[in-house]
Amino acid sequence: MSKVVVITGAGSGFGALSARALAAAGHTVYAGMRATTGRNAERVAETAAYAKEHGVDLHTVELDVLSQQSADAAIAKIVEEQGRLDVVVHNAGHMVIGPTEAWSAEEIDSVYDTNVLGTQRVNRAALPVLRRQGEGLVLWIGSTSTKGGTPPYLAPYFAAKAGMDALAVSYAAELARFNIETTIVVPGSFTSGTQHFATSGRPADQETVKAYDERYAGLMDQVSQRLAELAPADADVSQVADAVVEVVDTPHGNRPFRVHVDPANDGSEEVSLVADRIRERFLNRIGLEDLLHPHTV
Repeated sequence: MSKVVVITGAGSGFGALSARALAAAGHTVYAGMRATTGRNAERVAETAAYAKEHGVDLHTVELDVLSQQSADAAIAKIVEEQGRLDVVVHNAGHMVIGPTEAWSAEEIDSVYDTNVLGTQRVNRAALPVLRRQGEGLVLWIGSTSTKGGTPPYLAPYFAAKAGMDALAVSYAAELARFNIETTIVVPGSFTSGTQHFATSGRPADQETVKAYDERYAGLMDQVSQRLAELAPADADVSQVADAVVEVVDTPHGNRPFRVHVDPANDGSEEVSLVADRIRERFLNRIGLEDLLHPHTV
């Protein structure tokens, strides 16, 4: 059955690929992005051209995850136009690179605001709709960094992704009795096919960066190169979009809790299997096993 889907941060990367893949699969998709009449106007035009060329139901919507007003307006617009909302995809995020000491508390707070609080703003706007409908899916685009190998110089991003993962896990149990399903798609370190590294932020404190460069010169280039070497030749960023489509297309109540798309195999899946198994055992031990799956009360 066709779903009405909204994807945050869908101007590029995983978000844009997933929006097009879901539309190609027959769903009605709203690619959320900010500054749709400003710096992202070209992406809006490209999305419209793609929809027309391929005959798919793909739209753009102004959605800035840093603004509750923007999130509220975006969800209201979708519901007004389609009469419902079935799937929320939390994809918006921002990567930053640099030695941890160099980041001010305010700069780290900004990363957290986008990657973690942004999901909360969208949930505050969308979940009342899903709860009224009595069914829905919240799909989170996580990161293997939350439980797998964690190279240095990415701490603010990794910490924020870990915070988002923790929110997703808690939300899963809290939404189950509203018949709202949760899936966390966990991409690995795709070093090509996205702009994550190219557009990543840098700390303002360059004096501290220089101090670290004396001992860690060229570190990020080394990390990026070695991650690329770990990935098999057929690794393609479109695999993440394919995983998103497969989850959305899976019948309600049968979707996996977590899906890894990690060609480099940094160990995250192995750790997640243990963590998720402990979660299941604990909820069973305290008599809340019904929170492991969506259902109506």
